[in-house]
Amino acid sequence: MLLDIKERMQAVLTAEARAIAALDITDEFVQAVHTLKNCQGKIITTGIGKAGYIAKKFAATLCSTATPADFIHPAEAAHGDLGLIGQKDVMIAFSTSGKSREVIEILELSRHLGVETIIGVTSHPQSELRTQSDFVLDMGIIEEPCPLGLTPSASMAVMLAISDAIALALMEAKGVSKEDYGLRHHGGYLGRAARTDNEPR
Repeated sequence: MLLDIKERMQAVLTAEARAIAALDITDEFVQAVHTLKNCQGKIITTGIGKAGYIAKKFAATLCSTATPADFIHPAEAAHGDLGLIGQKDVMIAFSTSGKSREVIEILELSRHLGVETIIGVTSHPQSELRTQSDFVLDMGIIEEPCPLGLTPSASMAVMLAISDAIALALMEAKGVSKEDYGLRHHGGYLGRAARTDNEPR
């Protein structure tokens, strides 16, 4: 039994790594970094379910790397949280299926509030998210290693990898320094590591 569990765990890790390695970094990925760099407002991230957690983490990573960002939960958006959105903001929506009703609705409502640029992160080739987005960061077709073929694991690993790649490429494109990082992340181990007064003179 222990061997079977080890084999299952290894299979999951292998599937996730394979899915990430299969990503095709197209011109749309480069365009996404330029769009976020040139954004005159905030970066708004959204998603629901497991994808929502990735979207929320992406917003947190952007904030800590000198790009103002916030997450809006699609369900809460319908109850007033859309008030966060401004005309100069860029929205990036995460949805593997690209068909989640709540995500599509928040994108439609954001357009009404003046959001001009929407970036979609999705896998399914036939999805409404693609038609709602100005450009799409394609996750590729992903086979989940779940025994039922249902639990999102490889897809979430790919989604997280895409968001991290964008955040770190954007950080470099903006010339964010160690001091800039430390000003936004002064607590804990990373805060100590980022302080310039810890550097040898």
